[in-house]
Amino acid sequence: MTRTDTTPTRSDPTPTDPRWQKVVARDASADGTFVYAVRSTGVYCRPSCPSRRANPANVSFHDSPEQAEAAGFRPCLRCHPKGQSPAQATATLIAEACRLIEAAEDAPSLDRLAERIGLSPWHFHRQFRAITGLTPRQWAAAHRARKLRGELEDRGATVTRAIHGAGFNSSSRFYEQADGRLGMTPRAWRKGGQDMDIRFAVAECALGAILVAESARGICAISLGDDPEPLVRELQDRFPRANLIGDDPDFDARVAQVIGFVEAPGIGLSLPLDIQGTAFQERVWQALRQIPAGQSASYAEIAAAIGTPRAIRAVAGACAANRIAVAIPCHRVLRTDGSLSGYRWGVARKRALLDREAGA
Repeated sequence: MTRTDTTPTRSDPTPTDPRWQKVVARDASADGTFVYAVRSTGVYCRPSCPSRRANPANVSFHDSPEQAEAAGFRPCLRCHPKGQSPAQATATLIAEACRLIEAAEDAPSLDRLAERIGLSPWHFHRQFRAITGLTPRQWAAAHRARKLRGELEDRGATVTRAIHGAGFNSSSRFYEQADGRLGMTPRAWRKGGQDMDIRFAVAECALGAILVAESARGICAISLGDDPEPLVRELQDRFPRANLIGDDPDFDARVAQVIGFVEAPGIGLSLPLDIQGTAFQERVWQALRQIPAGQSASYAEIAAAIGTPRAIRAVAGACAANRIAVAIPCHRVLRTDGSLSGYRWGVARKRALLDREAGA
């Protein structure tokens, strides 16, 4: 068969193509976005193929299996680039397990879930945690917490009804966990933070407008923007019935501390934080706080640091959910190739923060 390959040749060095780094890393997240072919073998593979690394001078890239085959290459028998990879097949099974957990009135046992999915309990538990970042028990608890928030936001529901509607069989068992998951009592959450005091202030810093807010537990928001008005509105939307206290002279020192850190990262920042997230998010945020100023980490490195190396997308989601800028330094997390990714408060601010820290 004659190959009519018009993709990079030996005179066009493959290592300059960013896709090559995904092949080197065997990046499963790139599967389905392209395939690579090896001229010396006549075979094309998915990026995550575990086969021995090819000589980059022999590699070409194609947008799809069809393009690779049109160029005369045949599919790899090891990674099966035309069908589901083993990783994708496992991810499909774990997604089904998540649906079973969420559809069940009571959280299914580990053995029961594993049996339904067709895996051994040990292997199922290991794969579930690797992909989601949580154990099946933690996933069930997080799902109940999400349901609870929805029930509590129904202003017509009583707290007791909301607790049982979210799948908690025992009110006392729920109250043991509720304050940590909601950041306040269930009644206060249901009432939009009613009777909860939140001190806040808006100021200007090198990155534009900055809002700092603090509950009785600690800092609950640090937000950045071009205009202070949307920052205040976002805080009001989160806690529509809380006592938002501005113009508090005693709070100015706290705001000055945050601004001082933004201006001069070398001074460090140690503040009590009111962190409200899922168990997985809190593990990610804790890992972010271990990254020193002036250094960075990739999403993959954070996933590995918390013991869930395959939960890279979940780590990215936890970074995006962070509402406490700079104190939880999600700006220090980069893509595997070192490039900037999205940032809740704008990529330009992320770059500015990293530049300031690098020069501190």
